[in-house]
Amino acid sequence: MKFKAFLTENGVNLLEKRFLPALDKMGKICHLYLTRDHTMFLHNLLNGDGIQSVAQFRKEALFDDYRISSQNEDRIAFAIDISLLQRAVRSSVSICTEFGSGPTQNRLQIKLVKKLPPNCTQPMPFLTFETKGYKSAVIQDVPISKPFSRAQVIELQTGLDMAQDLPQTLVQVPDLNQLQNFVDRLKHVGDLLNVSISKYGDLLVQISTTLITVGAEFQKLLVIGEQADAPAEDRNLSAQTRSARAILRGDAQSVQVSVKHFAKSLQCHLAKPDCAFYGIAPQGACLTVIFQFFIPGSRQTDKSISLHCRLPVLDPGSS
Repeated sequence: MKFKAFLTENGVNLLEKRFLPALDKMGKICHLYLTRDHTMFLHNLLNGDGIQSVAQFRKEALFDDYRISSQNEDRIAFAIDISLLQRAVRSSVSICTEFGSGPTQNRLQIKLVKKLPPNCTQPMPFLTFETKGYKSAVIQDVPISKPFSRAQVIELQTGLDMAQDLPQTLVQVPDLNQLQNFVDRLKHVGDLLNVSISKYGDLLVQISTTLITVGAEFQKLLVIGEQADAPAEDRNLSAQTRSARAILRGDAQSVQVSVKHFAKSLQCHLAKPDCAFYGIAPQGACLTVIFQFFIPGSRQTDKSISLHCRLPVLDPGSS
């Protein structure tokens, strides 16, 4: 089992300044899954607790001189502490840029190794960062779990495949800051958030308690997938009534999720996505959030990067 690659300048910027800060908000420990073509950071795919998140990169987006081999069809997976990984990348970059130019600039090598730690009798696995400045070389070892067995890799791959299912209707939320500000105010009202999404391009987010109902509606959003025209007779009705009627017609779905989970998923704005899509899985199985990234300077989707979350529902939903 071998893995070795050089982190590119673009890879450093993506991880250090965008994705690792966002993924750290998802959970302290994640699974790093390496294949011949992709690098993936996976949260909660092997258990049903908390938010599932999948960040996937084509190898060219992060690395050059990428080499991997294993008996599991060149697939390697292990658990790693995101904060330790973030710290190693950050400090390695500072060494790399010690003199700012020259052939060693940003030549940050990352590889899997086994080492014998102090006071231990058994070698332990590490993800090692090696940086070479003008007069110095620094090696940083990030401890990882024992690499997964073939059966564990298959289980992780199965969880990943299941997490790729797309809702039949997705609505685009262009302004995540507006949604985040609203949810931040809702944290003190209650713990459960009702989310309704219609084929008309409506997103209704609300909290109800015995004393108060507070909500926000986003209308005429861009719809991807199954869509429909809103009935004219519903135009002057309240958001709640329109949503209820759309659900009865089969034109909308509604689920209940944790306010904390919803707020945590919005922390993905740290990865600097260009927009986000929300959708509800068939039978209200989960709330899915897909973040879209554009190629810099364009409105074309950057297919080398993907990030999405699946929020567990707290009731079976209605469809």
